[in-house]
Amino acid sequence: MEHRLVQLSKTISHALRHEPWVYELEPDGAGWVPIEALLAALRDERPQWRDVSERDIARIIAESDKRRFELGDGRIRALYGHSLPGRLHKTPAVPPALLFHGTTREAAARIAREGLHPMGRQYVHLSTDQATARQVAGRKRGPAVILTIAAAEAHRHGVAFYEGNEQVWLATGVPPAWIGEPARGSDEPR
Repeated sequence: MEHRLVQLSKTISHALRHEPWVYELEPDGAGWVPIEALLAALRDERPQWRDVSERDIARIIAESDKRRFELGDGRIRALYGHSLPGRLHKTPAVPPALLFHGTTREAAARIAREGLHPMGRQYVHLSTDQATARQVAGRKRGPAVILTIAAAEAHRHGVAFYEGNEQVWLATGVPPAWIGEPARGSDEPR
């Protein structure tokens, strides 16, 4: 994706996931904002975006390596990654049998004792495959550890899961009982 669109995508992420008030946006309970309101905010943000259009945003969505945003009925929302106060409404869904969580060795020891918690976000992020979890862990300092989550079993025991996109699932938390040993290929054992 060209540099201009990458920068635009990062700004949209900031506006929809973290500080919509900076852009004078008011997401509804599910995180939706009118696309025209977002476009107006982007046009005000930087002179080079004065001609930004819904077509540009659709292109970002189509060309992105991860589906981060959703368009519908003249609105847009971020699918996951929110750090907004309160919690956006998500519809529970049945997860795959296994999900993965990329982290560091230090954090993995704490997770084994305390479980997974959203930390500064609204939901815990889980990956559908080890490669995506490794990519997430690679953004953190220290040797990567990929934890295996018995998601289907946890779901049967009352843990709620929500689909973020094709590669990301969300949960409000995962107790230690459903978190297995590091997956094969982790840089360091727990």
